[in-house]
Parts: sequence; C-alpha cells; structure tokens
Amino acid sequence: MGSGKSTVGRVLAKELNTYFLDTDILIETYENMSISEIFKKFGEDKFRKMERYCFEWIKKDVSNTIISVGGGFPVYIPEIKEAGIIIYLKVDFNEILKRMNKNEIEKRPLFQDIQKAKELFEKRDEIYEKLADYIIENRNLNKTLTKIKEIINAS
Repeated sequence: MGSGKSTVGRVLAKELNTYFLDTDILIETYENMSISEIFKKFGEDKFRKMERYCFEWIKKDVSNTIISVGGGFPVYIPEIKEAGIIIYLKVDFNEILKRMNKNEIEKRPLFQDIQKAKELFEKRDEIYEKLADYIIENRNLNKTLTKIKEIINAS
C-alpha cells in the first residue's frame, strides 16, 4: 500500500509502449464502487474473491502487460509467480506515511489504524521478499524505472 506501484506501472508501460493493468482499478470498475466501499458493503472476503477472479483472468492471457496488484494480492494468491516476473517495490513504512495524504489514507480500509497497518506491512514484507524475483528500493522514480527496464531487457 502506497509503495508507488501504480505510478511506476503507468510510467513504465508508457515508456515501453505496452499495456498497464491495476487490479484494484479493475475490481473497482467491475463492481462500480471503490475498494473502500467494497470492504464496507461486502467485507474483505468478497474483495479477496475478486482478486482471485482477476488472477484467473490474468493467468489465462495477459501478456506484454505491466500489472500492479493490491498489497494483499501476493499474500492471498502466492501462485502469482505463475503470471510472470515479480518485482517488489520496497518502501519503508514511514516513507509510505509521508507519501500519503489524509484522503489517500481514508481510501485504504486496512490503513485506518496506523499501528495495525504497520504490523500488516511488516508481515507482508516477509512474504513479498520470498515471492519476489527482484526487490527494488523505490526511492526515486527514474532510478526505479531504469532498474526495471534492465530486468526486463535481461529476461
């Protein structure tokens, strides 16, 4: 949450002249409501089922695409590795807090209690590191893009 996945994904896709897909936006579009509204109305279980639905679709035939997944996606769908190269954009928790304004925090259901969000972040960090093919410290957009392009070119 708040690591810059969507920003990096959009810019990278444009630079590579390819597609960009954000699973959270896909779910919001499909349900015609925000992630926050989905959590409030249906609960986290419904949202995780929607993520699973996205993954099954992605796995079938989404090639040549930069995909940004929600923070829980790799936790609940570890077979994400079947979909392609996994890059973990690592950002310190305090940096994430600095990047997000009040409105952005309010939109994130699992960020409502900062202490719980930090605990969740620490738990997920271990999972992300195990699943990732590559880990990039995302402190600077241009440096991050350069590193990702190097990875893609080497693949």
